[in-house]
Amino acid sequence: MRNEVHLNTVGLWSGYGGKPVLQGVDMDIRKGEIVAVIGRNGVGKSTLMKCLIGLLPSVQGSVVFSGKAMDQMKAHHRARLGIGYVPQGRDVFPRMTVMENLLVGQSISGKTASAQLIDQIFSYFPILAERRDQRAGTMSGGQQQQLAIGRVLMGSPELILLDEPSEGIQPNIVQDISRIMVELNRTTGVTVVFVEQNIEMIRSMAQRCYVMDKGRITQEIMPDVLEDRSAVRRFLAV
Repeated sequence: MRNEVHLNTVGLWSGYGGKPVLQGVDMDIRKGEIVAVIGRNGVGKSTLMKCLIGLLPSVQGSVVFSGKAMDQMKAHHRARLGIGYVPQGRDVFPRMTVMENLLVGQSISGKTASAQLIDQIFSYFPILAERRDQRAGTMSGGQQQQLAIGRVLMGSPELILLDEPSEGIQPNIVQDISRIMVELNRTTGVTVVFVEQNIEMIRSMAQRCYVMDKGRITQEIMPDVLEDRSAVRRFLAV
């Protein structure tokens, strides 16, 4: 049911070394949505993603996924609940092959990926099939990003968190990733929350956007608002 709240935060505070970055984040993500989190550099977007997956503890407030409070859960427990996370910078295992990286995604989720699922991932990202025995560290940034997303898909997640998926990637691969994520959402109903600065990617993927500033969600906008250059400057300072 797409009106069902899949992920929500209430009064979420977090930070580093006692210095607050998130300062009371409130948001509701409905099941089956694709939602972008946008804002200037340094306002807390990546910190929010780390807090949602459990790599950074919350100091105050709550994170609820599918009706379960996750505040005391470690990241691997959240992964097993059905949350996949693609960090900024991708973090593939450079000495492992493409196939070995994918199998790590399976082990993190605690699920067994069928041959059919692997074939489906290869159909989304044909370069991974072509280079299944290649070490990930020898691949381009765009190919590594496809691998990082493929690794998450090995766990058949209900929710995917993407942190700046376009960073350092050539435009044609950015377009491919946008198209594939929209197709995944349409065919499987997977919920997607992504942090992004790339205007075209935001407009092609997002169904709505949360704007962050100074560690808080300050407003909600529709992606078509970003067709206005003054709005882009106001929200993203680019």
